[in-house]
Amino acid sequence: MDNTKRPFMDKDFLLDTEEAQILFHKYAEDMPIIDYHCHIDPKDIAEDRNYDSITELWLGGDHYKWRLMRQCGIAEKYITGKEDSRERFRLWCRTLSQAVGSPLYHWSHLELQRYFDCDLPICEKNVDEIYDICNAKLKSGELSAKKIIRMSKVKVIGTTDDPCDDLCWHKVIAEDKELGCRVIPTFRPDKILLIEDSGFADYVRNLGEASGVGINSFESLKKALSQRIDYFAEMGCRSSDQSTVMFPCIPTDADECERIFNKGMSGEAVSEEERLGYITEVMLFLGREYRRHSWVMQLHFGVARNSNSRMFEAIGRDTGFDRIHSDAPIESLAAFLNELDKTDSLPKTVLYSLDPSMNTALDVLAKCFNDEGVCGKVQHGAAWWFNDNMGGMKEHLRSLCEQGVLGNFIGMLTDSRCMLSYTRHEYFRRILCAFIGRLCADGELYFDEDILGDIVRKVSYENAVKFFDIE
Repeated sequence: MDNTKRPFMDKDFLLDTEEAQILFHKYAEDMPIIDYHCHIDPKDIAEDRNYDSITELWLGGDHYKWRLMRQCGIAEKYITGKEDSRERFRLWCRTLSQAVGSPLYHWSHLELQRYFDCDLPICEKNVDEIYDICNAKLKSGELSAKKIIRMSKVKVIGTTDDPCDDLCWHKVIAEDKELGCRVIPTFRPDKILLIEDSGFADYVRNLGEASGVGINSFESLKKALSQRIDYFAEMGCRSSDQSTVMFPCIPTDADECERIFNKGMSGEAVSEEERLGYITEVMLFLGREYRRHSWVMQLHFGVARNSNSRMFEAIGRDTGFDRIHSDAPIESLAAFLNELDKTDSLPKTVLYSLDPSMNTALDVLAKCFNDEGVCGKVQHGAAWWFNDNMGGMKEHLRSLCEQGVLGNFIGMLTDSRCMLSYTRHEYFRRILCAFIGRLCADGELYFDEDILGDIVRKVSYENAVKFFDIE
C-alpha cells in the first residue's frame, strides 16, 4: 500500500494514477474552453469590468457560497449585504475552512492558484494576506473581465437571455476583434410558461413590444416567439435553455389553447390541467422552432424554487433557497420528446436533472432518440448544480459509461455568475482523467493512449464545438 502523502492541490491534484496524469497533462490541460451555459452578465464583458475586491468577485451573486455561510449562522448583512468587505471575506474564509469535502473548497483554491498566483490555504489565519494579495492583483488591472476570459482560453461563452432582451451588449462584444472569444446569447423563455403568474400579462405585452407583434391570441404569441427566435439566431444563438420542475406532455387543441391563453391574459385563475396543457403546446412549438434553426434544446428540470417563503419575500429569487424536486416524472419527459420526434421535429437535446437518482433513467432515455450522422443527439448533460461536485461527477460519468458512450459526451459548463469559475472546467477534466485512469490502473480498461487521449480531447472541448455547431 502506498502511504506517500500527496502535496496539497499540486499539478497532479486528483490524478492518482500514472494513466490519469498522462491523459490530463497531454490531452486535457491545455484545451480551450467552450462554456456553453452560464449566467455571466454580458454587460460585464462588454465594459471589460474591473472588480473592486475579491469579496465582490467571490460573494457578489454566488448563492453556492451564500448557502454555506447561512449554515454557519452568519448574519445576512454579511452575506448579501454591503458590510465591510474585509470582514465579509473573513467570514467566508472561516466558513470555507469548516466545509471539509465541499467542491467550493477545491474551486476556491484553484481560483487562487490560477488567477492570483496564491498557494496559501484558505483559513481564518491567512485571511488578511490572501485578501491583500488578491486585491492588489485586481487593482493592477490584470484581472478585468476580458483578461480573465483570455487567460482562461475561453473560446465561446453562452449567456442566458430572456426573449425580450435586445442583446445590445452582445452587439458591443461582437465588435471587439481582440477578445478571441465569441459571446453568444441563449434563448431562455421561462417566463412565457408562467401563465398562472400575476405578471404574465405584463410579460406578454413586453414580448409584443420586443417582437413588434401585437399579441392578442395564442397564435400571435407563437408568431412573436418565432420572431424573437429569428432575431436571436441572427445574433449567433446556438441553443435554448428552459428550467422548470418538470416537462409535461398533455397535447391540447388550438381552441382550448386559445381559451387558456385568454384566461391567463385576463388574470383569471387557470387549473393545473390547463396550465400543463398550455406549457405542453408552447414547448412543442418552441421545440419545432429550435429544430428549424438547428439549435440545441437544453432542458433543466427537477428544481423546486424559493422554498423559504420568508427569505424570498425579503431578498428575492436566485439567492440560495432552491432545492431538489424529487418527483419529476420521466414518463412525461419521454412523451414530450417522442411527440416532437413523431414529426422529425426533435432538435439536438441536453437533459439536466437536479435529482441524481435519475441518472440511469436519463442515460437510458437519451438512447431512445437518435439520428443518422449525429453522435449523441440526446445527451444527459453534465452533473448540475447540487451535483457538480466530485461525487456527483463520478456518479454521472459512471452511469453515462454504463448506459451510453463516453466518447460522445459534450463535457462541462460553468452554469456560473462568477468570472473566475472557468476553473470548474479544469476540475471536471481532472475528475474525468482520474476516472478513466483508475479503470486502466485496475485492469478494467486497456490503456491505449491514442484512443483514450482522443476521447479526453473530445469530451473536454471538441464534442461541444461539433454539437453546438460552433465555427
